Amino acid sequence: MATVFFTGFPGFIASQIVRTAFKQELYDKVYAVVLITEKHRAEAEAECILKEYPDKQITIIIGDITLPNLDINNDQLEELTNKVDVVWHLAAIYDLVVPKEVAWKVNVQGTSMVNEFVSRIKNIQRYMYFSTAYVAGTREGILRETELIRPTSFKNYYEETKFEAETLVEELKATVPVTIIRPGIVRGHSQTGETVKFDGPYFFLNMIDRLKCFPIIPYIGQSNARLNVVPIDYITNGVVYLSTLYEAIGQTVHMTDPNPHPVQEIYRAMVLTMTGQKPKGRIPLSLARKSMSILAVRKALGVEYETLDYLTWNASFDTRIAEQLLAGTAVQCKDFIQSMPVMVEFYNEHKNNKVFQIQIK
Repeated sequence: MATVFFTGFPGFIASQIVRTAFKQELYDKVYAVVLITEKHRAEAEAECILKEYPDKQITIIIGDITLPNLDINNDQLEELTNKVDVVWHLAAIYDLVVPKEVAWKVNVQGTSMVNEFVSRIKNIQRYMYFSTAYVAGTREGILRETELIRPTSFKNYYEETKFEAETLVEELKATVPVTIIRPGIVRGHSQTGETVKFDGPYFFLNMIDRLKCFPIIPYIGQSNARLNVVPIDYITNGVVYLSTLYEAIGQTVHMTDPNPHPVQEIYRAMVLTMTGQKPKGRIPLSLARKSMSILAVRKALGVEYETLDYLTWNASFDTRIAEQLLAGTAVQCKDFIQSMPVMVEFYNEHKNNKVFQIQIK
């Protein structure tokens, strides 16, 4: 049974991958490197997971992925390089408004240091790296899993630094059994709605919730763009399976919705589910941008300005490799609009809990 090393724990995706792998009896022991500032949160999450799976082990290691050897002490480092055979690298700055220097340090330098660590492991069986489908930046049209093409520009520093990081992992494919995962925008569980923070599509729910006292809620702009949002259970079930599949070695996989809905349809369904009424009227996108450039407006609506960039981005993610690798399994992406009621129900239950809300900048 595999001995596994994680970065990005106790983040939502990493924690759910651990749960899924434990449930499927794939792992007995997991090591997780965390910053000293995350120690208590990581220990609490580990304790919560081990209550469900008391026969498993999670060992928290203090370190820093942006430093050589991940800043792990020599004795622990030797133990890891001798025992670990699967590495999951999920640690990253996911914030769309992150400053370039911060994003570069964690996403690019951190990945470089993790790559060096992986290269030292004596019996590495798989390196699972989490990129993002949005390494495409401002490229439009059909975006293929086999492509890693530098765009003319990026919508934010998150996209840019994840592109740079993926190029570093891509170079390892010649010598290390790598699988690169490019998820779409991740939402909560398709059956329970469970998530840990309200970002991405939840910004729309914030806005709708705060406007529902008005007689009407208008559409924002007009676009034929599609929004690619995937539930956490599709991601975790899919990637855990791929981590065991020999054919996934050397592949880059779009864990995206193969049948995404247009932004306008998603927004209409959100307004209808939240208020019982359909949107009426339309605010021009230019006016929305002008309004959202004001911090007080962003805070009042609970929406990041950068979210607007995705409303008119006309691109589609080719998923042929994902579909080939997952063929014959029960792993499927639940329809976003069909599963929206549980998403909204969970949101309404927790919207006043500041732990779930993102600080708007």
